[in-house]
Amino acid sequence: MTQAQVHVRKAELTHAVLAHSPLGELADGAVRLKVESFSVTANNITYAVVGDGFGYWNFFPAPEGLGIVPMWGHAQVIESKCPDIAVGERVYGYLPMATHLDAVPGKVHPGGFSDMTDYRQPMSPVYNNYTRLSADPEHDPARENERMIYGPLFKTGFIIDYFMRSEEWFGAGQVVMTSASSKTAMGLASCAKQASPGIKRIGLTSAGNLDFVRSTGLYDEVVAYDDLGSIAAEPTVSVDFAGNAKLLASIHHHFGHALKYSCLVGATHIEERGSGFGGTASLPGPKPALFFAPDHFVAFFKEHGANEGGQMAAAAWRGFLKSVEGAVDIVPQKGLDAARTTFLEMVGGSVDPAKGIVIEP
Repeated sequence: MTQAQVHVRKAELTHAVLAHSPLGELADGAVRLKVESFSVTANNITYAVVGDGFGYWNFFPAPEGLGIVPMWGHAQVIESKCPDIAVGERVYGYLPMATHLDAVPGKVHPGGFSDMTDYRQPMSPVYNNYTRLSADPEHDPARENERMIYGPLFKTGFIIDYFMRSEEWFGAGQVVMTSASSKTAMGLASCAKQASPGIKRIGLTSAGNLDFVRSTGLYDEVVAYDDLGSIAAEPTVSVDFAGNAKLLASIHHHFGHALKYSCLVGATHIEERGSGFGGTASLPGPKPALFFAPDHFVAFFKEHGANEGGQMAAAAWRGFLKSVEGAVDIVPQKGLDAARTTFLEMVGGSVDPAKGIVIEP
């Protein structure tokens, strides 16, 4: 049996190749997962952009100088040498841009397990957890595509909203979100709409995406980047999903001391991200703070526990699904090479935000 993987050149993300190799004998205590489906989103581009600094390249080893970009998706157990995991079980979690993954289940419970493979242990445990779909409160067989497209990005938005609420939005009355067409921004906007209705939600986007962003109904106001100056300079929190140094500077200069908190999350505009996720030297207002969602989730579940925390996230997720019904056209594509092509298109910034790409390798 052979496996296929997409290898991306770390120093040149525009270079990606399809590679094949034999699958060896499964180790004792391990399970072999066949990747059924995953989505390719801007989130995956961020994983690649900051892969070395945040360890994202370390989850799925590749030859020297190359990396395998992590994806979120579904897989089925096709071979098991772990007595607690049966062949045929389906799971949701962190997968390679590949056809197969061997994992070593540990901390097994009815709802899931952790991959205890040695090289994965230094990274955040959030990424090592796999949910068993048979006992997953978020799983809806009819909405698996939506979960892959929106799920991880939504959860980042969910935990940002939770953090902001715990800080009483730093005394601000409005939140400005860059890259408002991105699914992470949409997740935050939805969670804020549900849990913080008193906070005005302002989406910043390119002129070409104005109609799409407005059509979502998630924002109170949608503004083109060039019209940033039209936003009232009132107490504001900014959440930067774009990683564009020039845009971040414009936000700080426009709001000045009215900017109560500057949150750095993603890097969708990778060609303009600058140093340090947007370049933060000599900006007026608060120093931009990098938001690393996995650490916040560890604290969240420590406070609320797995059951209560999972139910809270699931309730917000269901509300989000209702709000984005039909907003994105889901486009399934067959074959792992389609993942390679889609990834390269996203690196080049040429994918329509109104489309959600699902790969069935």
